[in-house]
Amino acid sequence: MPKSTPTCNSIVNLMYRATAWANVADNAAASPLTNTYVAMHTATPTAAANSQAENETAYTDYARQAVARSTGWTAASGGATENAATISFPQCGVTGATLTYVSTGVGASGATAVWHYGALNSSLAVSAGITPQFAAGALTVTES
Repeated sequence: MPKSTPTCNSIVNLMYRATAWANVADNAAASPLTNTYVAMHTATPTAAANSQAENETAYTDYARQAVARSTGWTAASGGATENAATISFPQCGVTGATLTYVSTGVGASGATAVWHYGALNSSLAVSAGITPQFAAGALTVTES
């Protein structure tokens, strides 16, 4: 059963902007997450695995990118949020990869939880000297 748009907005704002959902959910008071992490993948992460490490790229010098929960995402509208600023990944060194999926989650590395994932509009062949990035507003996360 689908959720209402205001409910989707509340979920997205809680997850990506650390905004309390009145009478339902608050951001952790003791040690809240301060960042979400964007990861790139060479094949789809699966919902059952719930791991940002699944099919994560390993091109030379790659690292997940932290996005601040306070200011890194726009206020939810229509059940979606977008990155508020450019998200740049490290420039590829010697060994490249073809990137096809992106995910958001909670850890800088390892088999951490996936919040959302999806296919890129088109695959990106990364080779030496290429710096993958999402321009501001180019990465949209939608709750449905």
